Amino acid sequence: MQTDNQGATFSPEEYARYSRHIIIPEFGLTAQSALKNARVLVIGSGGLGSPSLLYLAAAGVGHIGIVDFDTVDDSNLQRQVLFTTEDIGKSKAKQAQQRLRALNPYIEVTVHETRLDPSNARELIRQYDIVADGTDNFPTRYLVNDACVLEGKVNVYASIFQFEGQVSVFNFLLPDGTRGPNYRDIFPEPPPPGLVPNCSEGGVLGVLPGIIGSMQALEVIKVITGIGEPLAGKLFLFDAASFHTRFLKIRKNEALKIESLINYQQFCGLDLPETPVTEMSVVEWEELRTSGRPYQLIDVREPYEYAIAQIGGELIPVGQITSFLPFIARDKPVIIYCRSGVRSARAIRELQALEPFDNLYNLKGGILAYGKEIDASIPQY
Repeated sequence: MQTDNQGATFSPEEYARYSRHIIIPEFGLTAQSALKNARVLVIGSGGLGSPSLLYLAAAGVGHIGIVDFDTVDDSNLQRQVLFTTEDIGKSKAKQAQQRLRALNPYIEVTVHETRLDPSNARELIRQYDIVADGTDNFPTRYLVNDACVLEGKVNVYASIFQFEGQVSVFNFLLPDGTRGPNYRDIFPEPPPPGLVPNCSEGGVLGVLPGIIGSMQALEVIKVITGIGEPLAGKLFLFDAASFHTRFLKIRKNEALKIESLINYQQFCGLDLPETPVTEMSVVEWEELRTSGRPYQLIDVREPYEYAIAQIGGELIPVGQITSFLPFIARDKPVIIYCRSGVRSARAIRELQALEPFDNLYNLKGGILAYGKEIDASIPQY
C-alpha cells in the first residue's frame, strides 16, 4: 500500500487499474486521489444514470450513492445499459449496486431506495460532495436544484428527449467563493403541464443517453479533479440526428433567492385537483367490442406509437383532440385510450370542458392493460 499527498491509499492492484489515468501528465496521482476521496450522489439509475454510474465507478470515484425507487422494466433495456433481461422486475438501485461492485471492487456503493422529495432531499444531498441529476421530470429537477443550492453542492445536470440532449454544471463554486448559475437561472418557471412529454411518451433514441450520460460523468470528473473547464455558466445542447452542437450562456439572476424547499408538484402544476373521469376496464370494453353494440373508439397517442401497437379506432393525438370536437359521437359510448390511460383522461377533461359530454369513457390502463389482460400479442412498449 502507498499513500499519496491527498491522503488516499492505493494498493498495487489499484495502481494497475487506474494506470491509464495516472500516466496522463495533467491528471496523475493527485487527480486520481481526488476521485477516490470523492462522494458522488447519482439521482436516477436509468437512461442517464446507467452510463454515468458505469464510468464514475470505472474511473474510481470512491463512494457512489444511488437514489432510485423504480424496478427494471423490459422497455428500459433499449437504453439502460446497467441492466439485463434477468433484471426485469428487480430493484434498479440494488441491481446497479451489484453491477458497479462487480465492475470495481475498490469503491463503495450505497443504495437509497426511496423517492426523492422535499422531506429527504437535503439530508441525502448533504452526505455527498457533488450531485449528478439524471431524472426525467420537472418537479424532481427543481427539487434537486434547490436542495443543491441550499446545501452548497454542485449539481451536474443532464436531460434527454428523442434525439436531443443537454448538459450543464449548476451551482459551481467559483474562484472568488461565489456560486455560478443554477437551473432556475435558465429555466425560472416549468413548462405548462403536458407540454413536454417524458421519454415514455415521446421516446428517446437508445444511444443518446449513453452519449449524454457519458458527458455528465465527464463533467463530474472534471469538477472533482479540477481538470479542464467545467460547463459552469453554459448549457451544452446536442442534436444526435444532425450531430449539431451549440452552447447557451447562462447568466446568474442575482435577484433570484432560494430560501427553502417547496411543493414541487404544485409548482409544476401537477397536483391541481382533477375532475374524475368515467373509466371502462379493458374487460368491459372487450365485452362491448364483441357484443355488436355501437361505440366509437379513439386513440389519442402519437402516430409513431400507433405504428408500434394498436387496437383499432380513430387516431387523434391528444394535442389535436379539441379540433375534432364535431366528430365526437353523442349518441353512443366513446372509448378513448392511450398507452396507459393518462393522456386519454386528459383528452376527456379537455372535451368535457368544452361540452357537457356524458358518454366518454377512459380505457383504464390503456393499451398496456389490454395487452396484459386480453391480447398478449399486443406489443408492450
